[in-house]
Order: sequence, then C-alpha cells, then structure tokens
Amino acid sequence: MAREQMTEAAERSKSQLAYHWLKERIASEELAPGYRLVLASIADRLGMSVVPVREAIRRLEAEGLVTFERNVGARVSMIDDTQYRHSMEALAILEGAATALAARHLTGDDLRQARDLNRHLVESLDDFDPHLFTSVNHSFHAVLFAACPNPRMRALVDAEWTRLGHLRDSTFSFVPGRAQESVREHEVLLDLIETGAPLPDIERAARGHRSATLAAYLSHEHPDGVTTSL
Repeated sequence: MAREQMTEAAERSKSQLAYHWLKERIASEELAPGYRLVLASIADRLGMSVVPVREAIRRLEAEGLVTFERNVGARVSMIDDTQYRHSMEALAILEGAATALAARHLTGDDLRQARDLNRHLVESLDDFDPHLFTSVNHSFHAVLFAACPNPRMRALVDAEWTRLGHLRDSTFSFVPGRAQESVREHEVLLDLIETGAPLPDIERAARGHRSATLAAYLSHEHPDGVTTSL
C-alpha cells in the first residue's frame, strides 16, 4: 500500500510539472492557438510517461485553455471575442472580491509598491508600449489581491489572468486611450484602500475598473453595439 501511495504521489507531482510547463507556454504563446498537443512528444520532452501529461491537459481543458477535437486530439484553444468577454466578466467579479478581501491585509510597503507601479504606468504613457503596460498593470493588481486570505479566490483570479494572456496579448493594443483612464482609476482604488473605505465600495471600484476596460474594448471592436452588453 505504501508503495502504491508513493507512486500516486509521484504521478501527481509529474502532472503538476507538466501542467505548469504547458500553461506557461500557452500564456506566452510559445504554443500558439490551434497548436496540436501530442501527448507522447510532450511526455518525451519532459522525461515522463503520458499519464501525467494527459492529466495536465485535462486540467487545462477545464480552464478553457485546451480543447479536444474528434479524430484530432488536444489543441491549444482558439481565440474569439466571446471567450475574452466571458473571462473579463469573470475576472471583474473575482478580482473585485479578492481585492476587497485583501484590502485590510495590505501593509504600508504593499501600498507603496502599488503606488510606485502606477507611477511607472503613468510615466510609460508618453512612449506607450501596450505589452509593457499590460505587464506592469498585472503586477499592480497582483500586489492588491495577493494578500487575499482566501487561497481559492487567489487561484481563480490567477487562472483568469493566465487565460486572458492567452486570449489577448494586450487589450491596450486595441484601445490605447483606455490606459490613461486606467491609471486614474488605480489612484482612486488606492485612495479607497488607504482611507479604510467600506469593503463593498472597494469591491465596486475594482470591479468597475475591470468592466470599463472590457467596455472600451467591445465598443472599439463592435461599434454597432453587437455583444457589448455587460
């Protein structure tokens, strides 16, 4: 029995390794949308059997990063606006809640770091690089929700950020004007947290901030109003 348990634990560990290896490459688009995931090739590259790789791919399928096609197998999911909208709507709710739950646990150093990151964002507006802005923006929000005491909530937020990275390398590439509004909303959110505002107010501000980015993108991509309901 002990040997069986050790074997199961080793398989789970390998599955975790395969999961993170694949997820990182999907997020960075090293494995582009539509890329076919061949279990044997991945297992050979990682030096493991196909069993943990199959389990890792099942987890990625549950997160929407991988799809299965009959007679084809597993592929990295394709991009479409519906998936992006759904992820942004989910992130608005999840990140809003996580930020509010984290608010009372943030230290002075955390808030100073967030202020510094937002200043970096402001300074980057003059020579705007949407991909750099997106990266620093992610770091800013990560500081605010990292102190959330609910680990499940943090995991869900991280999963949606990763999924968004796969769906859209940078929303700000499509709506660069949204960046200026975004940094102003960051300041408002930080002010609410620093002054000890009621948690529902902080959650509404964080949720509204994310929803405004989605609305700007949809308005740009669908000016006729199709699919713009939030």
